[in-house]
Amino acid sequence: MQKIDSASQKMHYYRYSNAKVSCWYKYLLFSYNIIFWLAGVVFLGVGLWAWSEKGVLSDLTKVTRMHGIDPVVLVLMVGVVMFTLGFAGCVGALRENICLLNFFCGTIVLIFFLELAVAVLAFLFQDWVRDRFREFFESNIKSYRDDIDLQNLIDSLQKANQCCGAYGPEDWDLNVYFNCSGASYSREKCGVPFSCCVPDPALKSKWDESIFTKGCIQALESWLPRNIYIVAGIFIAISLLQIFGIFLARTLISDIEAVKAGHHF
Repeated sequence: MQKIDSASQKMHYYRYSNAKVSCWYKYLLFSYNIIFWLAGVVFLGVGLWAWSEKGVLSDLTKVTRMHGIDPVVLVLMVGVVMFTLGFAGCVGALRENICLLNFFCGTIVLIFFLELAVAVLAFLFQDWVRDRFREFFESNIKSYRDDIDLQNLIDSLQKANQCCGAYGPEDWDLNVYFNCSGASYSREKCGVPFSCCVPDPALKSKWDESIFTKGCIQALESWLPRNIYIVAGIFIAISLLQIFGIFLARTLISDIEAVKAGHHF
């Protein structure tokens, strides 16, 4: 009995003493994360440059005073997440740091399930999503002239989808510059932005001939079924990249733990 225990201990020791960290997984994970890190640097650089051009860096209260959303904030948020994940993954892989690798892996898992939950909830509660999107779009219509990046974003959306407003051109009455009330003295009064125009000028009496009359919400709702395979393909590709990153991180963590376990014998 004693001989059997001694043999099993030797086999146990032999198995762990030969464990080593795979260079393939280590440097593949590093390469995977260096792309994340560089993309994060680009996003942060573009966002900070845009803010400096608008004078936000010298007066950060401009962000809080804005009624709509500043697209640069979204760019910076994405940049911070990608930069942090890329840094944790790169350093964790090179230094074989289990703490950083667990942080990277756990965050990717969290993001993956959040994406999945948002997709499922958006499918199940389409009316609620539509109402929230309309409120979001209308609040940004009110702030159309307050921020050049927001203005460019709305113009790009309207031109790409050949639409105008949330549910129609009438939504632009919410903006003080395009409002058709007698109290308005804007030269754009009773008009719409150029991105709504088929050709210029967009006169209210000739809306059907001169501007897009379909709302952007209807345009997006009709665009999605036509491009469902593209959307699904993008979602699947992103999911596979995330799963691949999780696999690399978990495999590398297992290798590191096996090597550390061998050092205890």
